[in-house]
Amino acid sequence: MQDMLEIRWHARGGQGAKTAALLLAESLMGEGTYVQAFPEYGPERMGAPMRSYDRISSKPIRLHTSIKNPDVVIILDPSLLADPSTLDGLKEDGIILVNTVEDPKTVREKYNIKGRKIYTLNASQLAQEELKRDLASVPMLGALIKVTGLTNLEDFLAHIRKELERKFAHRPEVIEANLKLYQRAYQEVKSE
Repeated sequence: MQDMLEIRWHARGGQGAKTAALLLAESLMGEGTYVQAFPEYGPERMGAPMRSYDRISSKPIRLHTSIKNPDVVIILDPSLLADPSTLDGLKEDGIILVNTVEDPKTVREKYNIKGRKIYTLNASQLAQEELKRDLASVPMLGALIKVTGLTNLEDFLAHIRKELERKFAHRPEVIEANLKLYQRAYQEVKSE
């Protein structure tokens, strides 16, 4: 891993970006990695645009600011791509991961994106199929693990299983549906 990987999540309030950023950080902490995860809100209301952040490093992290030049931008609501500031500061060799029905080439052309690596996943549909709810943040974590190689899928799933067992011990079907969703996302994320 490079010294530090910075991830900026773009979503709307209630889509789970804050929870996903925290879950990612927690899953990587167990591997001896230094992490930060925190949200940034505009107007605090359901549906309002918001950002969450992850910093992941092999060394102690001394920064405590929002992320201006991310390595990865994750977009849970594809309508946010219409705002050019969504990609502000993204490094030229950066990664864009979008929850959308469109393929990466279409996203590139539609939003006139130059450079960068684009990955897409219809995370909303996958979540509907497995969880019966549009929790796009859940499969986007599986896709993120695939496109960044931050950790291996087995270690990530083992951590997630422990977390879910604490919360849903009485509902094993919820645990299995979530794990299946992460695996599907890991396998079905599309690249150019």
